[in-house]
Amino acid sequence: MLLSVFILFASAAFADQLRATFQQGALHAFLVVRDEGGKIIGTGDVVNVRAGNVWKLRMTLKFNDGSVDDETAVYQQHTTLRLLTDHHIQKGPSYPKPMDMTIDVPKKTVTWHDYKDGKDDIKTDTMDLPPDLVNGLLALVIQDMPKGSDDLKMSYIAATPKPRIVKMAVHLDGQDHFRFGDTSREAAKFRLHIELGGIVGVIAPIVGKEPPDIYIWVAQGEVPTFLRTNGALFEGAPVWNIELSSPTWPITPGSEKIVDKAK
Repeated sequence: MLLSVFILFASAAFADQLRATFQQGALHAFLVVRDEGGKIIGTGDVVNVRAGNVWKLRMTLKFNDGSVDDETAVYQQHTTLRLLTDHHIQKGPSYPKPMDMTIDVPKKTVTWHDYKDGKDDIKTDTMDLPPDLVNGLLALVIQDMPKGSDDLKMSYIAATPKPRIVKMAVHLDGQDHFRFGDTSREAAKFRLHIELGGIVGVIAPIVGKEPPDIYIWVAQGEVPTFLRTNGALFEGAPVWNIELSSPTWPITPGSEKIVDKAK
């Protein structure tokens, strides 16, 4: 799912593109995954590094039951940001329907593994991939939403039995407060709604298969920062909370003396 920084430019010159308001740099952040009851069910890492003329953003979630959610997006950033490739894997007990999908924008192809009846059938489809594709970059796009803008739309390839392009509408849904230490700060809350479109979009709400909305919180300030997301990571999934985490230091015998000497 997860989860780093881009936006849609409002002018006609940059229609359907992702504007690079903030140039991304090297990053390593830690994540925790909680169930609806607040119990920690997994941990993860987000790593963003430069690889020549492109950047590689990887989010890896490892669950207590051995499941893995691993997504790597390769993108370019200049005045705009553009997804080049995205490889997303979901497997293990937490994912009853395993997924392995690769998007190659320059080649205009989407390749996926069709797991059925114990067989792994690899399929490839040629698609007209739009420049505002945000697979692997979603949290970054929301984090970089322009000030004064309450809504935006972007394209996303949904890993349905056969991958398809859908529109994802983002709406500013108010403000929430969060704390770290003894400090209170304000975070913008965004609601993401997947627009299926076509006859599928008409039928989905009727049969109860319309994807649930996803929520993302971003700390406001000079440099907006992703804080957490709340939603389902696949069709029919429970709602999980993925959030930034800070290291904690276990108290071991003698550690108090070391802290005192440091003071």
